[in-house]
Amino acid sequence: MDRELTADTIMAPPGRFDRLERRLITIRRELRRNPNMILGIFIVLLAASTAIFAPVIADKNPKELRVLNRLQAPSTTNYMGTDGLGRDVFSRAVHGTRLSLLVGIMVAVISMAIGTAIGVVTGYYRALDNIVMRLMDGLMAFPSFLLAIALVSIMGASITTVITAITVVETPRVVRLVRASVLTLREREYVDAARAIGALPLRIMWRHVFPNLIAPILVQGTFVFALAILVEAGLSFLGTGIPPDVPTWGNMMGEGKLFFRLAVWIMFFPGLMLSITVLGVNLVGDGLRDTLDPRLRRAR
Repeated sequence: MDRELTADTIMAPPGRFDRLERRLITIRRELRRNPNMILGIFIVLLAASTAIFAPVIADKNPKELRVLNRLQAPSTTNYMGTDGLGRDVFSRAVHGTRLSLLVGIMVAVISMAIGTAIGVVTGYYRALDNIVMRLMDGLMAFPSFLLAIALVSIMGASITTVITAITVVETPRVVRLVRASVLTLREREYVDAARAIGALPLRIMWRHVFPNLIAPILVQGTFVFALAILVEAGLSFLGTGIPPDVPTWGNMMGEGKLFFRLAVWIMFFPGLMLSITVLGVNLVGDGLRDTLDPRLRRAR
């Protein structure tokens, strides 16, 4: 009886715990091969933690005006100094992390969702390809940053407007990427086999085409996330983005340019946090590309 139980146990298929353990081993092995991705994940997690626990990390009100303490250098009281209105730069920079990450996440999610839906349908139904892609080419013909400025100027400065403007700018790039991948996938043998047995186009797109798009979409999403943070900072820096009373990295640098010769820390610290965050997101994107791309994986 014991022998039969042991044999059955050995021949039994692996359970959920075994599959999870194998996946964790695979992830650990890939991370060891790519230390840059580990650094990127650490930076992103640090930025996310800063945004979540901003009221705990910086207990001072980021909008509180203390004119008597204006343009104070960094000290033990104000870790990053004060700005031209006496507001604590450290508190404003920490709270600005929330808005920058929110804009990046919302733009990445919305543009990926809309771009993927349009790209899959356009790539699968060739009759729509010429119409939709000419529209996308028209949007991409305008300089993206200038187009974002124009949209924000028309719709008014607000967080929702900035997210909408950057999403409109970035969606055509996602559409072109997804459409190019679908044009290749729709000619594969398993797609022809699905058509042969009478599978509906919607089922083919969902079951056979979309799963093969997840890897490039994830990689593209990280780059859209980083670019959205930069565009938001640029719009706010020029005064055409989020209202100036809201603490964001771009607003802080825009206000700091007036006092650059007297108080360089007003621009330096938010600029440093912006650069490090974008670097971390790009490192994660490069690591995902190296991990998920079979050609790069075989080359290592």
